[in-house]
Amino acid sequence: MADSDETRPERISEAEYAVMEVLWQTSPASAADVSDALAKDRGWSLATVKTLLGRLVAKQAIAAAPDGRRYLYSPLIKRADYVGGESKRLVERLFGGRAAPLFAHLAEQEALTEDDLAEIEALLKELKQ
Repeated sequence: MADSDETRPERISEAEYAVMEVLWQTSPASAADVSDALAKDRGWSLATVKTLLGRLVAKQAIAAAPDGRRYLYSPLIKRADYVGGESKRLVERLFGGRAAPLFAHLAEQEALTEDDLAEIEALLKELKQ
């Protein structure tokens, strides 16, 4: 049975997802820890990161636990669960809920490498067993 939208947090923006990736790799983490992790690639200020963390807390995607004068943040959803839900939404919205047209589209756009094809082939063999 599919999860209802009520059990999922609100949609996470691309910027919020970058914060989630840091927390999935290292948590609990302070706002400064997250900011440091994102500084090289994103160049965001600590204030920007704190805003994104606040949004994620409001969306119930992460928890904030007091730790002295700061907060430590931890994800409330697993990465695999989030990615699975988003993948399913994408396939439903763009390909009528069917994965085969997605793979056909990727193949037509030459977006699949030989390694991708080998992984897909191995996965299909495993699923058929």
